[in-house]
This record gives sequence, structure tokens and C-alpha cells, in this order.
Amino acid sequence: MLVNLIAFIKDQRRLNKMTQRDLAEKAGVGLHFIRDLEQGKKTLRMDKVNQILALFGKELGPIDKQRETGEE
Repeated sequence: MLVNLIAFIKDQRRLNKMTQRDLAEKAGVGLHFIRDLEQGKKTLRMDKVNQILALFGKELGPIDKQRETGEE
């Protein structure tokens, strides 16, 4: 879910005391990309998202779809 991804990245960035600019530089992506991601833009390049997640030992992968009630 996009909301979980955004929250994870924001939390990790803050825990590691990084600004958006710091994260962009360390991940090798543009600052504009970080801003788009954290603002919930629905169309993002997966390879760039993975560059960011790799800094935190993670990568994108398939997850089960949640039911509309929010149950897993």
C-alpha cells in the first residue's frame, strides 16, 4: 500500500536524521522525486523507489491485497 510505503520512508528518513535533500543525494535520485514520493504521487518509477528502499535494507515486492474492511 502506498500509504505504508510513504510512512516507512518518512519514518526512516527522520530516524536517520536526514532531510529530503540528504535522502535524495544518498539514494542517487532527485529531490523532486523524494517530494513526489512523500506527497503520495501515484505514478513513480519502481527502480528509483528501490534505490531509496535499498538504503534501509528493503525492496519493493508483492503483498496481499487487503480487504475493504482493512483486514489482512
